[in-house]
Amino acid sequence: MGAGKNKVFTLSQVSEHSSPKDCWLIISGKVYDVTKFLEDHPGGDDVLLSATGKDATDDFEDIGHSTSARAMMDEYCIGEIDSSTIPARRAYTPPKQPHYNQDKTSEFIVRLLQFLVPLAILGSAVGIRIYIKST
Repeated sequence: MGAGKNKVFTLSQVSEHSSPKDCWLIISGKVYDVTKFLEDHPGGDDVLLSATGKDATDDFEDIGHSTSARAMMDEYCIGEIDSSTIPARRAYTPPKQPHYNQDKTSEFIVRLLQFLVPLAILGSAVGIRIYIKST
């Protein structure tokens, strides 16, 4: 990095630059002032503006930028990020879901049938008896 490019910024400082007139990004530990590039960015300025205030390395890498795009980055580099100011990543923990227990569900159905089947048989017998008496 040349003159002025050895400056170290905090995440808070970089986050203050998140408008179309003043836009800074963090990519791979370096801070880039991309304000002049917003209009020329092939993905539009919204893509860059949405990546402010955080480490945008994953966003940048997920797109698969060309070698020439990576070469252009040096002219926009204004310093480095103090990595201690970027929150640590946490592994994704899925929300707790109620445990589906197939055995309990089957057990419930069996008990329900044990109650309903004899009741249906009894109801049918009574119904038949009433029918026979009425004829």
